[in-house]
Amino acid sequence: MREFRQAASFAQIPEGHDVFLEGERVDAIALLISGVVRVYKIGEMGREITLYRFGNGESCILTANAILNQKRFPAVAVVERAAEAVMIPADTFRDWVGRYDLWREFVFDLLSQRLSSVMSIVDEVVFRRMDGRIAGLLLSRLRAGSRIQTTHQEIAAELGTSREVVSRILEGFASAGLIDALRGRWRSLTRRA
Repeated sequence: MREFRQAASFAQIPEGHDVFLEGERVDAIALLISGVVRVYKIGEMGREITLYRFGNGESCILTANAILNQKRFPAVAVVERAAEAVMIPADTFRDWVGRYDLWREFVFDLLSQRLSSVMSIVDEVVFRRMDGRIAGLLLSRLRAGSRIQTTHQEIAAELGTSREVVSRILEGFASAGLIDALRGRWRSLTRRA
């Protein structure tokens, strides 16, 4: 605990802030207290695909991997909801993983969680049709109300496809009466029995 108090620092990270860009040097790992960080890759043609998100009580396995292997960050990490984090310097984190079972278990736990989520993404990208993936995303974002605020571009970035493909599929959903397209960023999903 004494070492932790000496090494750790507190950070407030605003929404929209890039934590890391692809190829950047990693100088610390963030242990999130609040907020959400999205980690994604950008392809050669500029399309994005979300690898995973992490939030309260979690951290980023790609950050841990970059620190432990002394490599550069292999993706992009951006704050989606304003975050508060405890920051541990890279050298300290590497030292603690070598000396303390608790930190090694933490890294293996992160690896296990993220491997499962990335395998799920691979399964979706390879084996599910895009219309099913879009419907699944909309349903997962559906909360107590019946409205979902998102854009075609945001859906495309989340699923690693083009905005045009998303627009075509959403138009098909609207024609079938599954969603109601409203002005701006709103989409309303009709619940059917």
